[in-house]
Amino acid sequence: MATKKADIIAVLRERIDEFKVEAHEERVGTVMSVSDGVARLSGLGNAMSQEMIDFGNGVFGVALNLEEETIGVIILGDATGVKAGDTARSTGRILSIPVGEETVGRILDPLGNALDGKGALSTKTLAPVEKVAPGVMTRKSVSVPMHTGIKAIDALIPVGRGQRELIIGDRQTGKTAIAIDTILNQKGENVKCIYVAIGQKESKVAQIMARFEAAGAMEYTTIVLAGASDPAAMQYLAPYAGCAIAEYFMAKGEDVLIVYDDLSKHAWAYREISLLLRRPPGREAYPGDVFYLHSRLLERSARLNEEHGGGSITALPIIETQGGDVSAYIPTNVISITDGQIYLESDLFYRGQRPALNVGLSVSRVGSSAQTKAMKNVAKTLKVDLAQFRELEAFAQFASDLDEATKKQIERGRRAMELMKQKQYSPLSFAKQAIVIFALNNGMLDALPVTAMQKFEEECLRYFESSGASVLKAILEARDVSGDVKANLESELKKFLSTFTA
Repeated sequence: MATKKADIIAVLRERIDEFKVEAHEERVGTVMSVSDGVARLSGLGNAMSQEMIDFGNGVFGVALNLEEETIGVIILGDATGVKAGDTARSTGRILSIPVGEETVGRILDPLGNALDGKGALSTKTLAPVEKVAPGVMTRKSVSVPMHTGIKAIDALIPVGRGQRELIIGDRQTGKTAIAIDTILNQKGENVKCIYVAIGQKESKVAQIMARFEAAGAMEYTTIVLAGASDPAAMQYLAPYAGCAIAEYFMAKGEDVLIVYDDLSKHAWAYREISLLLRRPPGREAYPGDVFYLHSRLLERSARLNEEHGGGSITALPIIETQGGDVSAYIPTNVISITDGQIYLESDLFYRGQRPALNVGLSVSRVGSSAQTKAMKNVAKTLKVDLAQFRELEAFAQFASDLDEATKKQIERGRRAMELMKQKQYSPLSFAKQAIVIFALNNGMLDALPVTAMQKFEEECLRYFESSGASVLKAILEARDVSGDVKANLESELKKFLSTFTA
């Protein structure tokens, strides 16, 4: 009996020694007030900036304001289920979204939830929506072109992989059209594309998706949508979510094109959130850190060197101006962050010049280093000629007598302006652009009437797809117009023009 007792005591002591209590700490706070999708909480003093807060019932928020007594949280999704007195729990996780190959061809919200009815994403890879931009030592200079397929841009304001080129202009001047054409032109170029719609109508985004599907562009494109009916919190997060998806592909060494359509509405959403969080308003009621809002987003676009994978993110942010005022607060902010701007002018648009590109105010700070040799050779004087033409045209309205050189320059300029017109959803390869601009700059079109430029382009390109296919192929392979290629191109153009009737 004594032995049995000793054995039981020994076993109990052994079990007690093995027993360990796992301390489970849960940080809990209380909702003090909720208004317009913003909650103020008490009791979560250890919360981190951008940390996810769980309100229960599948509703989450993001901590933005960290004050001594309270924290300000923006509620993601339906805020009607959150009310004063509710319990909120800290998750310890910085806001992250699912990224991966499965995102390609899908429409997602800023939290990575599918909106296209094709089922949830199966990827388990998560990436934080906010990340520090690549440092200077990890970057490489921009030298590989990102062809938009639009003659006026590829010839005059070239965009390179890793560049940030702003598209700016009044509403309804064709800003989104340029971005869509650029995405369509990436077919077969091994470039992933991300279109971020911020505050856009869902019907407009559905039309864009239908256009992508018809052209086969959804095979390499992801759409991140925070529609006009979505809360300001979702519109604020949308561009950062799109950038996080882009960074996944850049880290793999791939090239990515991302369009932010548009950052004006993004700034409005951030202003709304900031005012609700009681942050002090500054100029035009925007908070003091509105410059940082866009700079930390656009700085994440870069071209990495080979040691870091060699991938790139090219950003095309869109900004809407009011009455052509590029000196307003948000436009000047984004102009100073980006590597150039494509400025679309209302007057040109209404005159039928589409794309309505203002050559004088548009600029690429990367310049011809982002052009192929073919385009560099044929278009080197075109931008100056067009800028001079606009000045001379304005002057010629008041001058009765002009010298021959000025007349010739104005006539060449008129043909150039007509040739720069391009239909929407019809991007051209750089080789086809080079052929048309070569003919213009070498005076081969001077004898043709201005009204015949569009007809010339259509028939000329059709000719080079059939009879002159060898020359077109040579330009594509050599990526240059010089030596034998130049001689053959000149010969074929003369042959075509001998049969062309305006």
